Amino acid sequence: MSRPDVWLRGSVEGVPPILQPAAHALLQALEDVETVVGDLRPDELWRKPGGAASPGFHLKHIAGATDRLFTYARGESLNELQQTWRTAESNDGPSILSPTDLAGQVRATIESALDQLRSTPADTLLIPRTIGRAQLPTTVLGCLFHAAEHAARHAGQLVTTKKAIRGS
Repeated sequence: MSRPDVWLRGSVEGVPPILQPAAHALLQALEDVETVVGDLRPDELWRKPGGAASPGFHLKHIAGATDRLFTYARGESLNELQQTWRTAESNDGPSILSPTDLAGQVRATIESALDQLRSTPADTLLIPRTIGRAQLPTTVLGCLFHAAEHAARHAGQLVTTKKAIRGS
């Protein structure tokens, strides 16, 4: 029998109860990424079945968007490296990064996000934050929750895209 989804395995150590759903979603996304990448061939990384986004895009975007949203949650602006990464996310095509490299980037980003969840006091969750150049309004909680559900959504798309590439 396979393991239950992350949210059914209990609390994530050190994460405040109100942020457990975000931690569970991030960890589930990471497990899905690592499962897909386990046997993803480099020639499959940039394929776009039916015009869908490539596995490489999803991997870059999970790492980049999660990092950016957690930056906004801290009330910080994006740095030059984050802006460069955002531009590179949409560049499909051969790169020096392998599927394993990209999965490692996702893992590092999610581990950093979990550390930030552990250190986020519950009484700060409703502090206003803004997103992007347009300064769209949200809160600390809005950034953290959206980062988690966004990562989970793209991880699901990654799973489906790999199946489409392989015709199964």
